[in-house]
Amino acid sequence: MVPCGGCGAKVFIPADLEPLATTPCSKCEEPIMMPMMLRQFNLLRPIAEGGMGIVYRAFDTTLEREVAVKLMKDEFSEDKEVLEGFYREARACACLNHPNIIHIYTFDEWENMRYLVMEVADNGSLDGRIEAYKSLDELSVLDAGIKVASALESALGKNLLHRDLKPANILFNQENEPKLVDFGLAVNADADPNFHGAVWGTPYYIAPEKVNREAETFLSDMYSLAGTLYHALTGHVPFEAPTIEEVVSAHVHTALTPANHVVQSITQPTSDAIFRAMDKVPAQRFQSYGDFIMAMESARSQLLVNQMSSSAAPVAPAANPGGGKGWWRR
Repeated sequence: MVPCGGCGAKVFIPADLEPLATTPCSKCEEPIMMPMMLRQFNLLRPIAEGGMGIVYRAFDTTLEREVAVKLMKDEFSEDKEVLEGFYREARACACLNHPNIIHIYTFDEWENMRYLVMEVADNGSLDGRIEAYKSLDELSVLDAGIKVASALESALGKNLLHRDLKPANILFNQENEPKLVDFGLAVNADADPNFHGAVWGTPYYIAPEKVNREAETFLSDMYSLAGTLYHALTGHVPFEAPTIEEVVSAHVHTALTPANHVVQSITQPTSDAIFRAMDKVPAQRFQSYGDFIMAMESARSQLLVNQMSSSAAPVAPAANPGGGKGWWRR
């Protein structure tokens, strides 16, 4: 019997099912996977899938803790570029220690299967939350933005650029803490600033200087993070167009519509912080993550004050023809 990740029921699955293969749950139709032992890790069910690999929820039978195992797809096992991305992610995360960067425990190979073992963050992604709710409340977006910017600042302290900031690369754990993942494209910040090889990044959040193959610095990551927060706040990517080519071109040539012009309830300080971090000229953006964080923290404080003031403001008492005391409504 195997527990279903969907409904929690323990159900029988065919004994001849191949390891990692799935069959529908007899109660809720959710796919149930045949577990597989990978050294001391018992792979229980898939929780995410990317271009290079599949992430499984697993149990470390040696240390008796839950972990996530990212298993490289078979078709990429001999692809040198993909292998290098796997190695790069492992090395990059291994040298970082920040509460909002996913912790990598080990990287290994077993019977021609390459895998990363990391902490579990399976409470959804920012991308999934945008898809489910279209736009997210301003306070939660600012909270995530402040923490992820701090994570990027920590990575920069180790001379690392992430290079692929997007909603899908911000996961949440069971405590709802955001975790920055996927350092597979990370490079040393001291590398040649004018050209990091091919243009990497997700078109909807790519910095204009990367499109123009100009200097790529931490300010490019800042732009992409701000674009990600813009999407979460408004429910729209910064630039929408019929083709990817037009989207990419818009980052260079089209003026950004301020977030509070898209959703009027977004406060001015939040809109201003995002707008400045997405300036097309890197020198016009915040010149440090600390400054960007400070702007978001200030916007957050003002938002909280406004919310507290509006919730505490009394409404004038209604007319009381009976002569008794009036009433207050919150």
